[in-house]
Amino acid sequence: MLLTTIDLPVTAALEQVPYRSASLHLDGEPLTELLLELDETGQSAPSVPAAQVAAPMPPELADAVSRWVELLDTPEDIRPLAARIETEILYRLLRSSLGPVLRQWSLADSTATRVREVARWIRARFTEPLGIDEIAAVAHMSPAGLHRHFKAATGMSPLRYQKHLRLQEARRRLLASDASAAQIAQAVGYVSPTQFNREYRAAYGLPPVQDAARLRARLTPTVPTGP
Repeated sequence: MLLTTIDLPVTAALEQVPYRSASLHLDGEPLTELLLELDETGQSAPSVPAAQVAAPMPPELADAVSRWVELLDTPEDIRPLAARIETEILYRLLRSSLGPVLRQWSLADSTATRVREVARWIRARFTEPLGIDEIAAVAHMSPAGLHRHFKAATGMSPLRYQKHLRLQEARRRLLASDASAAQIAQAVGYVSPTQFNREYRAAYGLPPVQDAARLRARLTPTVPTGP
């Protein structure tokens, strides 16, 4: 199972295909209510937990998730049972190795929560020129403190996170539109096409146009030819 608290890239190695997966958006309010009911809001947790944490899924949690997904087979049961099973899933998650991370992210004014809000703020403005002082003011931290906590959670600095968002969006647009690389570079916030090409190649291994061609070739089904 993978818990993602900030929008970051995810890479998975599949050991068996085909495979099935289920995704559940965790609402902070039910999680906090459950913590209050369990009287666990004061338990210790890492000051800045990683934004992505993977762990084996315990059998009892796998059972709850399976029952949650199987509600799709009986739509009339979704309304009376879905919320109850989701509460059980939250409970099982809190009892799993992901529990400390969930507790920290549920706190309203924790450092982890401020890092998450800053990441959300950057994502909404990633095409704009941003400075570390401006971002730190949003987080109510010093620039050095923000850099330390943000990197501890995401593995990158706030400005590098912004660059990642720009390059990710640029790659999506290159694949989905007919715009030129220079036009896309400008659209995602780059002033210099040369800088865009350099940073894109460093991130994805090829210049923008060549990378887009490679991706299209991978996604285009091969039509078998005759004998």
